[in-house]
Amino acid sequence: MNSIITYEFPLNERIRVFIRLEQLFQQFNHFLSGATVADTRAAINTLLDIIMILRRNDLKSEILKELDRHVNVLNKIADNQSVDTEKLEQLLAQLTHTSKRLYASTGKIGAHVMESDLFQSIAQRSSIPGGTCSFDLPEFHYWLEQAESNRLKDLEHWRSPFEEIHTAIDLILNFIRNSNSSTDEVAEAGFFQIALDRSLPYQLIKVSLDKSIPCFAEISGGKHRCSIRFMIPSSDDKRPIQSQDDIPFALTCCLF
Repeated sequence: MNSIITYEFPLNERIRVFIRLEQLFQQFNHFLSGATVADTRAAINTLLDIIMILRRNDLKSEILKELDRHVNVLNKIADNQSVDTEKLEQLLAQLTHTSKRLYASTGKIGAHVMESDLFQSIAQRSSIPGGTCSFDLPEFHYWLEQAESNRLKDLEHWRSPFEEIHTAIDLILNFIRNSNSSTDEVAEAGFFQIALDRSLPYQLIKVSLDKSIPCFAEISGGKHRCSIRFMIPSSDDKRPIQSQDDIPFALTCCLF
């Protein structure tokens, strides 16, 4: 069992959206593996959230820019003797392959999902709390009562347009999270402040601490300065308070 808990703080809106999508894709895959009707309902609700984010953001062009930028960074360090050449070439191949597939895709991402009359009906009624009951959507109720294999086939079909986006986001976030090594720090009386070098393209702050420490990290700030407060959760419905103890933690300022 992992004894470390990590808190992440994105330093720009692009990374914030990427992490939200990453979480939603993880949730969708979790519910997709479930066999119950409740799992199927949860998977569809999660897919609707994914579609909503993609509708609001021009993510395809943002992701392609990020992939191209990471390829350029890796090409620049390729001649460094300390670099694992084989691993670098594998990563470059992954980035290039994903980028080509995204460039080759046409139209708005996921547009064909809404061509399904059933999915359109579910999407329309889902804006109403509890709006997808059997008396609201008898067709949906019928579909939910079909064999698990039939429901899974449709869910896989509805998910397929988003697979390249999912792969690209995983590659980008993994690259960013592993772009720098962590340092051991201590938050005196539960408080720590970071001043970031403005000349470097920081993307993400990671704070890791042992789960045995009865605090959570509250991170605030922007791309030039961040504050970390270690808060003690309340057990009696009162607001959390800042710890007065010195809290050891690992800090990673992620680049690229």
